[in-house]
Amino acid sequence: MSNNSYIVVFPSLFAQNNIKLLMSNIKKILDIENQKFTKISRDGDVILVDANDPVFASSTINLLFGIKQILIAKQIKNDFKTIVNEITKIGSSLLLKGEKFYVSVDGKPKGYVTKDVELSATSSIIENNKKIDSKPGTQERHDKLLFTYITKTNAYVNLFSDKGLGGTVNNSQNQKIICGISDEFSAITCLEAIKQGFEVKIIIFYSKYSELVDLVKILCKILPRTLQNKSHIEFYKVPIVLSANNILYTEIISKIAIKEKISFISLPISPLNFPSSIIKKLQTKVFELGLIPFIPLSGIDGEIFQNAKEIGLEKYLPKIEKILKRKNDQDSYTKSIPKKIINNIHKNKKIVTVKLGPNMLHDILDSLEINH
Repeated sequence: MSNNSYIVVFPSLFAQNNIKLLMSNIKKILDIENQKFTKISRDGDVILVDANDPVFASSTINLLFGIKQILIAKQIKNDFKTIVNEITKIGSSLLLKGEKFYVSVDGKPKGYVTKDVELSATSSIIENNKKIDSKPGTQERHDKLLFTYITKTNAYVNLFSDKGLGGTVNNSQNQKIICGISDEFSAITCLEAIKQGFEVKIIIFYSKYSELVDLVKILCKILPRTLQNKSHIEFYKVPIVLSANNILYTEIISKIAIKEKISFISLPISPLNFPSSIIKKLQTKVFELGLIPFIPLSGIDGEIFQNAKEIGLEKYLPKIEKILKRKNDQDSYTKSIPKKIINNIHKNKKIVTVKLGPNMLHDILDSLEINH
């Protein structure tokens, strides 16, 4: 991008010790999505991306975890007068008649304090925008936030900002985990495993073909966040709804994990809505097979709904809420399943190779021979 404008990536708290991996992931996701860029570099605590199309590139980068915030910003030198003038110039171009603005400056100033920049820039913007009656607001109440971040040598005056997904850096655990998706709740569990740094192998379970379209739509929301251009997804038709029998889920997923030599199994349960007796029984069963049970949603409450929104599952929120309110008793969720049924499930699996792209949904459904 020309005129010294960059994408500025702020790593999350849990990504601070994995900046190199985050930079590598940024390069990888841009390559996967065919977003052209000139350079990826560091300036102090932030990562800079010089991209051909910063709007699309920043949206692509924000598929990643381990990011607190992303800016598209103008780079200038770390100099008090220069920063005040640029904030005034950019702020004046962004403000509309009667809007309230708030100047916020953070980072590492050199020979001055950030508060001085905020006050000087605020006064300058008022002076330069008398005709449109723009007035300073407060941190809590404003129409336009004019944010600037300062490093040791440069300053970045924000043109556009977007909140990141947080979490830790994709694949930072250096461990693979199996995630089974059979409903909206298990999809959020899988997303959380990715957010906590695991590389995921995704399995889809369905009890009837009418469920498949929604499950594949959910899958298409998750796959771009796995950092895999091509994935091999296994589909299993099961005789009952898996969310109603976690023993069956655990039996199937454990067998796959042993075959694939994957140690970790994601369990789509939470101590917030499952009795400890059920959780203990499922964990014990997994440990007995020499595998490691992992509960991504342990301790997470309201964040479940935020996580759903993050991957575009807003319309499924009522279903997720219904699942969370369901009574999970010991007998119905841990009832043993005959081995014959489990073996038949494995025999009838379908494997679909999925390549990321705009036709991903239709390609998967065509491979499964599902009308859509």
